Amino acid sequence: MLCWEVMDSLSELAPFEYAEDWDNVGLLVGRPDKEISKIFIALDATDEVIEDAKRSGADMLLTHHPLIFSPVKKVVGDDFIGRRILELARSDIAYVAMHTNFDIMGMADAAADELSLDHADVLHITFEDDIAKAGLGRVGELPREMTLRELADTVKLAFHVPNVRIFGEADTIVSTVAILPGSGKSCIDDAIESGAQVFITGDIDHHTGIDALSRGLCIIDAGHYGIEKLFMPYMKEYIRRNMKSVRVELANVSEPFAVV
Repeated sequence: MLCWEVMDSLSELAPFEYAEDWDNVGLLVGRPDKEISKIFIALDATDEVIEDAKRSGADMLLTHHPLIFSPVKKVVGDDFIGRRILELARSDIAYVAMHTNFDIMGMADAAADELSLDHADVLHITFEDDIAKAGLGRVGELPREMTLRELADTVKLAFHVPNVRIFGEADTIVSTVAILPGSGKSCIDDAIESGAQVFITGDIDHHTGIDALSRGLCIIDAGHYGIEKLFMPYMKEYIRRNMKSVRVELANVSEPFAVV
């Protein structure tokens, strides 16, 4: 497949125009007419990921988080962003990011499905018309009531995370859950207004956590990487189903930090 054909197929899943205005998605490095026979998928375009993509013989690197986010005024080798762009270009590896467009049109439903949430609805609406609505996160009902501790264990198992942080009493009974993979701090008000009893997300700082709890909302912080890494197997399966001529390889799953 040509690169532009791959892009069209990816856009059928999560249209790039659905990305938030501040985001940077789509083809960020490379030629639209490049032949793509293998795609390497990762969450971030780190130096290690780019080296692994090169060793794998990939023609395209697909990540969730964009490597190029803030405006780039120069591309030079003594800057870590410039170094990675140069390495991708030198290796003739097309580079694509699917960030908030995938958050809205893939990630949210996938996360809700992992918890088997019933009656899942959009948590933070980014688009709505007379026919449909779309947006970040989901809110719904657990299959049964459980304690906050039980839900924390369920989250660890469902998303394969070694540990989570909770704000709230461990024996609190919960049934209505909001979930937003990645960093959900900005959607605390949405979670409260939705009637959720607990919000599952990442990157919750001390003050945000205790303030949410004082407003009646428990928090389970599974980390930014913890839930969002589902991007990789999700996209692998999508590509296998819809781009049968393209091979796929995933980056190694590894938490970005260790708790000691």
